[in-house]
Amino acid sequence: MRIIIMDDDQSLRYTLSEIFTFAGWDPIAYPNGREGIKGFLNHGADIILVDYHMPEIDGLETVRLIREQNQQIPILVLTVDERQEIADRFLDAGATDFALKPVKAPDLIARVQLHKRLLDMTKTVQATSKMQYEVFVTKGISEMTLSYIERHLSASKQPATVEEISKELSLAVPTIYRYLTYLVQNGKVRPIASYQKIGRPKNRYCWI
Repeated sequence: MRIIIMDDDQSLRYTLSEIFTFAGWDPIAYPNGREGIKGFLNHGADIILVDYHMPEIDGLETVRLIREQNQQIPILVLTVDERQEIADRFLDAGATDFALKPVKAPDLIARVQLHKRLLDMTKTVQATSKMQYEVFVTKGISEMTLSYIERHLSASKQPATVEEISKELSLAVPTIYRYLTYLVQNGKVRPIASYQKIGRPKNRYCWI
């Protein structure tokens, strides 16, 4: 599996390359989005990792430019910024998920494996139906990721928090929150306030 890494931090490019090589994959690292996009168009890839803050072209514009060329390839955003508004901007641009810095190898490997499986499922649907599979049901919502989350929630017996669902599914917290919001708006999931001993109540989510 070929993985393209776009990050201006040389030490992080080296670390990520070592992690992916150890996992048996083929990493190719680029110092910015411009070179990374050119490398992707010339050589292809199975997964792309994009840093948020980069010179010349930042991560958000890089994601947009990649999506103009390819609607399916999983794009994971590397960032230290966990704000939901930033996540929403990336998801609207076409990002698939997030990998938070500092990077933890087991978490990153699990996330990459998950998105490769989801991509393979998309390709299987295309081959079976002999028609173009609709990748995005609405802006920032991938059909395959949505189906993956829906199956988990419908099979769960107990309501769970965003953090619990994130851990169980190997998807980032901002991604889970975005999809849960979509499912609540569409009447498929119900939030339940869970009152803690200290602090504000935290929502748990259950399938309706």
